[in-house]
Amino acid sequence: MTAEERERDRDRERVRHPAGATATGRPRTRLDQPRAQRRSLLPTYDAEAFGKLSERVARFLGTGRFIVWMTILIIAWVLWNVFAPRHLQWDHYPFIFLTLMLSLQASYAAPLILLAQNRQDDRDRVNLEQDRKQNERSIADTEYLTREVAALRMNLGEVATRDWIRSELQDLLKEIEERRRDEGDGRGR
Repeated sequence: MTAEERERDRDRERVRHPAGATATGRPRTRLDQPRAQRRSLLPTYDAEAFGKLSERVARFLGTGRFIVWMTILIIAWVLWNVFAPRHLQWDHYPFIFLTLMLSLQASYAAPLILLAQNRQDDRDRVNLEQDRKQNERSIADTEYLTREVAALRMNLGEVATRDWIRSELQDLLKEIEERRRDEGDGRGR
């Protein structure tokens, strides 16, 4: 088909289905082309990068270093707002702003820790599945080797061993010696 013929076919198609409409009135979608991306009002983010960040934060929140620094910060905050000159204090007793900051930190820390735990659970599940498959392969290999060893033991009963051959050769040697003696005794008479 030439380029002109293809162009004529496209023109005929456009006349039959103007603006890509179908019998149902919906626009015709082309299956040979990807859909245009929809615009979203929500911000987009890289889930993997966010997950790694949440794991790092959760790992830090679970350290003694975090506890020490948080304790130092709270003690400094309270001491400053108790003993500093009144015009330099930003959070007077009962330290409402400090309570707000700690609540905000906790409200972000809890979901980040849960996200990190979920990612760890997913990794553990994959590792468990891989371990299970490896164990199945090991069991199958062990069963195969057990059958092979059993077959070798059965066949070994039919194989001449070194000790058996040695005893047979000794018996033959005795028999040959006896024949020589018998022949030697028979000549001497």
